[in-house]
Amino acid sequence: MELDPDDPRPPYMQVAHQLRAAILTRKFAPGDKLPSGPELAKRFGVARMTVQQAIRELRDEGLVVSRQGSGVFVRERTARPVGLRPHIEQAFKRPEVSIEFAGFSGETLHGAIQEPLDSIRAGKLVPESISIRILIPDTSRAWSLPCRVDTLEDEPLFRKRAERITSRHAHAIVDSVQELKDLGLVAAASAEVRVCGEPPRSKLYVINGEEAFFGFYPVTEHTVALGGEPQAMYDLMGKDAELFHFALSDGEDSASGQFVKQARAWFDSVWSTVGREFA
Repeated sequence: MELDPDDPRPPYMQVAHQLRAAILTRKFAPGDKLPSGPELAKRFGVARMTVQQAIRELRDEGLVVSRQGSGVFVRERTARPVGLRPHIEQAFKRPEVSIEFAGFSGETLHGAIQEPLDSIRAGKLVPESISIRILIPDTSRAWSLPCRVDTLEDEPLFRKRAERITSRHAHAIVDSVQELKDLGLVAAASAEVRVCGEPPRSKLYVINGEEAFFGFYPVTEHTVALGGEPQAMYDLMGKDAELFHFALSDGEDSASGQFVKQARAWFDSVWSTVGREFA
């Protein structure tokens, strides 16, 4: 790694360019830690301030994330739902835990929080407070999607099926969190569920107010048993949704940081206006 004396760009842009190329060509893979500031300064023959400017450029582009006390890491720009689990588990190591979810059923969230909740029961994790808020679709209203394949119309039996699935996971989350409070394992703990409109076309998680995961639900045709008969439906497939990760640690003024803040504001606005209690 060295700078080109004939390159008219300032040194920090040259450093950023070479690091960017190394990231995009997977010389530094997602999750890899970059060399330290002093080491990069030595490699490029520049001042540490120049390296810091270069890292700031990459952070604003969403290519790297700075973790206080740990260093600078190549960001995992996308992750499938299973990639959500370690971030949630890490969140439960904080004194105050908060999770907001807006989506179809909460099934993925239910699975992701099981291990940290078990760790709290075992005394391995001791958060002071837990707050979980879940926004799911209103199954009492007709839906434009999911819908029947033959008529593209709402199917009440499908909504009843969706209600059973959603209720199972949502109530399990509420009961698990309440149990921790009842046992005195967490001083303050709450899990609330509200319904709002028809199914969203995307899913959103906001973790500890600092990270957001967002993904679009693919629409897929599949056949389900409704009333004892097979029925072809166009459905929203949550397990196939690829999640994009955003974090305030990328810089509050970066596109990533702005997304987290706007996601929080959007969730709060829906929750406090048109969201209503889930029976």
